[in-house]
Amino acid sequence: MKNFKRNKYAFSLGTIGRDMLYTLVSMYLVFYLTDILNLSSSIMWWITGIMLFARVFDAMNDPVMGTIVDNTKTKYGKFKPWILFGALSSGLLTILLFSDFSLSGAAYVSLFAVIYILWGVAFTTNDISYWSMLPSLTTDQKEREQIGALARICANIGLFTIVAGIIPITTALGNITGSMKTAYFVFALIIVAILWIGQTITLFGVKEPRDLFKVEDSTSLKGMIEAIFKNDQLLFTALSMVLFMIGYITTASFGLYFFKYAYKDEGMYAVFALILGASQIFALLVFPFFSRFYNRKQLYSAATALVVTGYVIFFFSPMNMLYIGTAGILIFIGQAFIQLLMLMFLTDTIEYGQWKSGKRSNSITLSLQPFIYKMGGAIGSSIVNATVILSGINDATDNPDMVTPEGLFMMKFAMMIIPLILIVAGFLVYLFKYKIDKEMFDKIIMDLKARGDIIDRG
Repeated sequence: MKNFKRNKYAFSLGTIGRDMLYTLVSMYLVFYLTDILNLSSSIMWWITGIMLFARVFDAMNDPVMGTIVDNTKTKYGKFKPWILFGALSSGLLTILLFSDFSLSGAAYVSLFAVIYILWGVAFTTNDISYWSMLPSLTTDQKEREQIGALARICANIGLFTIVAGIIPITTALGNITGSMKTAYFVFALIIVAILWIGQTITLFGVKEPRDLFKVEDSTSLKGMIEAIFKNDQLLFTALSMVLFMIGYITTASFGLYFFKYAYKDEGMYAVFALILGASQIFALLVFPFFSRFYNRKQLYSAATALVVTGYVIFFFSPMNMLYIGTAGILIFIGQAFIQLLMLMFLTDTIEYGQWKSGKRSNSITLSLQPFIYKMGGAIGSSIVNATVILSGINDATDNPDMVTPEGLFMMKFAMMIIPLILIVAGFLVYLFKYKIDKEMFDKIIMDLKARGDIIDRG
């Protein structure tokens, strides 16, 4: 398809900074609050409630934002204006989240609530419009897999740059500035700058094939609801994804706590993160090769088997990097495959919904992805927050040896066993309920072209 290579790279590079920023907030904001600002447990209970409410509230608004994007008509298209607005506003609000306002008690909680809720809305604006663009670039499954794989590689580069770099970089900045609070603020500034550079590449680099699809009427609120709830494959995909994401985010968010309080060497977290990052990027690089020989169900089954094996090894491992590293590689190779496959499952439900209803709803359908990530993040973060408080970790920030064996077991159970159960449950939902294989998808595309819903250029 025309501009395919240009679009593949311009689209994918834009997600490096996006995922750096999202990882900083979703995985390390709680650590910043507990171990850098040293907020009390009573304040952290309030923060936990605010974060859960904000993420659920924001997630419920995602389909509405998807409808707004789908109904947008400008000379720049319907995606790019919202990508720009979301990138600018979420960047500024991230800086505020990591700013030291020298407030305490109710004043800090109130200000945090306002900034955090606005951050969620701003990032959603960018997230929905950004990912909604992907299925509009091509209707070919293999081309989508190539774009999706490269985008996930770039996303993982962003994610694991933060995971591996946050401790050494903030420590170095802390030594330079004399304050860890200032270090995290400067670190946030750097991430926001990278976000804006990457999004500029996407905004100016991507050339949308706007004449590929039939022009449709605006979508009403009722149409939004129908686009979601009358698309059974979208709903089953969403359920499978949310179960997976809760497990994935829960495990990932415990990483720094695990190495500080269980492994007793916080510095090894960066090494572990580099191993996992390399594993995920390797998995995404080889995915197109394996997809030529195996169908998506076979790939998902194999990936789930790797994840299960990794979790079992991790849970029973002694505090030895050989065992822990091996377990981490198995888990994150499998998870990389699953994340990419789920993105492909979700994009294919767009044509399925169009086939059934006669209306293409890119952004409404793709709004389920940030909805899923936020629900997964909300529940996962709540599991982490509650475990950190109940296990005694939050009261042991100055002396990790204060955490009891029972507290460490509670953390390991929440970090490994709960996610394992959820990820297997998500796979079973897919296995028994998802039916859009290659043959069915090809038939859907043929029918849509015959109806004139997709313009056949070939």
